[in-house]
Amino acid sequence: MCRDISDFKKGYQPGTYTVKDEKGDLVAGCHSNLARWKNHFSQLLNVHGVNDVRQTEIHTTEPLAPETSAFEVEMAIEKLKSHKSPGIDQIPAELIKAGGKTICSEIHKLIISIWNKEELPEEWKELITVPIYKIGYKTDCSNYWGIPFLPTTYKILSNNLFSRLTICRRNYWGSSMCISTQQVNY
Repeated sequence: MCRDISDFKKGYQPGTYTVKDEKGDLVAGCHSNLARWKNHFSQLLNVHGVNDVRQTEIHTTEPLAPETSAFEVEMAIEKLKSHKSPGIDQIPAELIKAGGKTICSEIHKLIISIWNKEELPEEWKELITVPIYKIGYKTDCSNYWGIPFLPTTYKILSNNLFSRLTICRRNYWGSSMCISTQQVNY
């Protein structure tokens, strides 16, 4: 009964299936809403106006960093959090953890291949972003957090790279924090 009165006092609250476009007009329809969310998160998360980014090739006689070891992959798999939603690959962390040495070996081969090619697979460049309401008008896209669901195998590579960066940070800067553990949320 109390909840009904509280809801009545708040007045009509439109569902999240309607959102406003950039002009403030309500957008209706599934495809229009998806396009609006895609546009919103694209503008929010992507860098715009940076045209002068140059990639410099470095020629050395030896690789800049050694390939990932099987042990590093094993440690990265152990760091995966359980009971989290998988990304576009639909592989839960629990499945990879339960796979033992066989799955660890296959993921190690995959990461070595990526390391040598120096390019991520196209599937890893896609993610599922789920809008989570914060506060304010529910029709305003800026009142939502975008929670990305990353592919689980991508998280393993990310955990591996983060571990290496942490070691580099300790070697070069001592205990001062340049990369905090709060900056990595999986």
